[in-house]
Amino acid sequence: MDNTMHKATDAHMGMSAHDHHAMMIADFRKRFYVVLSLTIPIMLLSTMIQHFMGVNWQFAGSSYLLFALSSIVFVYGGWPFLTGFVSEVKSGNPGMMFLIGFAITVAYSYSVAIVFGLKGMDFFWELATLILIMLLGHWIEMKSVMGASNELELLVKLMPADAHLVMKDMVHDVKTDSLKANDIILIKPGEKVAADGIILEGESYLNESMLTGESKPVQKGKGDKVIAGSINGNGSFKVTVTHAADDSYLAQVVKLVNDAQKSKSPTQLLADTAAKWLTVIALVTGIGTFLYWYFTGQSLAFAMERMVTVIVICCPHALGLAVPLVVAKSTALSAKHGLLIKNKAAFENSRKITTVVFDKTGTLTVGRFEVSRVESLLKNLTEKDLIRLASALEQASEHPIATGILQKAKDLKLSIPLGENFKAITGKGVQAIVESKNVLVVSPGYLKENKLILPEGFTNDDTETVVFVLIDQKLAGYIALSDEVRPESAAAIKTLKEIHIKAILLTGDNNKVAASVCKTLGMDSYMAEVLPHQKLEKIKALQAKGEFVAMTGDGVNDAPALAQADIGIAVGSGSDIAAETAGIVLVNSNPKDIVSLILFGKATYRKMVQNLIWATDYNVIALPLAAGVLYNQGIILSPAVGAVLMTVSTVVVAINAGFLKIKTI
Repeated sequence: MDNTMHKATDAHMGMSAHDHHAMMIADFRKRFYVVLSLTIPIMLLSTMIQHFMGVNWQFAGSSYLLFALSSIVFVYGGWPFLTGFVSEVKSGNPGMMFLIGFAITVAYSYSVAIVFGLKGMDFFWELATLILIMLLGHWIEMKSVMGASNELELLVKLMPADAHLVMKDMVHDVKTDSLKANDIILIKPGEKVAADGIILEGESYLNESMLTGESKPVQKGKGDKVIAGSINGNGSFKVTVTHAADDSYLAQVVKLVNDAQKSKSPTQLLADTAAKWLTVIALVTGIGTFLYWYFTGQSLAFAMERMVTVIVICCPHALGLAVPLVVAKSTALSAKHGLLIKNKAAFENSRKITTVVFDKTGTLTVGRFEVSRVESLLKNLTEKDLIRLASALEQASEHPIATGILQKAKDLKLSIPLGENFKAITGKGVQAIVESKNVLVVSPGYLKENKLILPEGFTNDDTETVVFVLIDQKLAGYIALSDEVRPESAAAIKTLKEIHIKAILLTGDNNKVAASVCKTLGMDSYMAEVLPHQKLEKIKALQAKGEFVAMTGDGVNDAPALAQADIGIAVGSGSDIAAETAGIVLVNSNPKDIVSLILFGKATYRKMVQNLIWATDYNVIALPLAAGVLYNQGIILSPAVGAVLMTVSTVVVAINAGFLKIKTI
């Protein structure tokens, strides 16, 4: 089977699992209502209930009618638990279903024996109410689990079913999953983008909030990447497809979340171990409770009821769900906000971070040259004129400096004139004839080489790259460009300080640039002029000092450092998620997302701990009550009450997980 078929199978399995879950919810709901309709007559036919009500509705054959109705409840209502009981026995891994199946089988068998001659009092009504409450509990719990994955399901639904394929003769509507690389598709106003790709022509504003967490619509034009599932604004554009549907960003996100939910973190493994031990404790305590009460003079029915109550109340349901429910919620919610968790242990360990090492370019800075200063040295030449003339020379270049100047012209809405007789000055710049003027855009080295004097008052602190504009061999002005610090960076660093986490800059830039960025943002320290292969050693040095290090980088040059760090965070990966070495991927290159990740990791761990404490404390208190330690004080719990308490504990865990939210700064 080829790779595409594997992926298609995985996607199908994911959707099938979701459909199966929905069918199980419907099944538990149906069984609950059937058992509810039977439980009412069972209770009215029970001798104990009639005694409580002060009535006597016994008639010839009433006990057999009670047996028949209870048998239906036991088989039909108890079927999910009985099949689970058999499955866990076969696998040699007893758990919740084993305990419930064992408890209802004991209760039913004893009550049947009473009907057919054994002296004592049946507890068919306890059996019916126990099964009824267990069905209700599972129904509620499964709905909670389903709700925890709703965010992921919303992502799955983002992918449109159809796409407009641009052919030579016309535009054809085709199924999205039939698209392949290099196809050209048309995206109309208000539609969802059907595939990952690069805009071929046209422009628009795209809403990527459901994919990246970025609420502000993003302007996209020719050459920009677009992500499948983004919602188009009022513009229309054509896209060259870069990935088939199975390789799209959205498909990778869904796969990552599914993988993360299937894998187990250290806390979940601990909870699983505790749940297994609780199963053993429930069985041993249940049998011990039966023996104690029976051999101290209580009736067989009383001893049996105590055993059933202990086993039911100690079902490790809440404990087993304490972590998985939080994980299901957190991974899906993270994906919705552009925080993709590839390694669950790394996400859980984010609470331990003491130092965050930032790569500068593209993380703390925007990652591209932008015009920071424009100085005209001629009276009749405005700053806009200077940008306009320089843009005429740079419009054919893809150099970062050229891109920065052209972007400035675009921002100022300038009309760029045509140039003629272009000539590259190797390593120094470019020249051309523009509007009958000989225009040059050159580096400081060209001025020095041609013994041209720098303008009076000119300063350059090495944090900027400067190009000079000459018109007819006269120095007309200069344009300074710099990799601008992101406006969000300062807030991110400030929040890290507030939660006592160090922020360190690690960059290949020179000391002056690094010092400037470090000072501007108020970071703790910086390491400059570090080559890519040296970054790993810098991370090791921090770890040797006892720091728990998170490294942020682009996942390519920084791959060794990301792997070495306690937690590797790849940023700005877009649709190239699968190639990243990091345990966590942030879709946006926004430093605020790094802080949000850490805060969310802490919040997620708190929810896990809260659920584990609740599930554990509940059993510590409930087990002795179920065993009857307060029997002499008149406090006794029936199996049905035990089932209610067990269900409540599970629902509390589910509700608490549902309150998990991402905190943004």
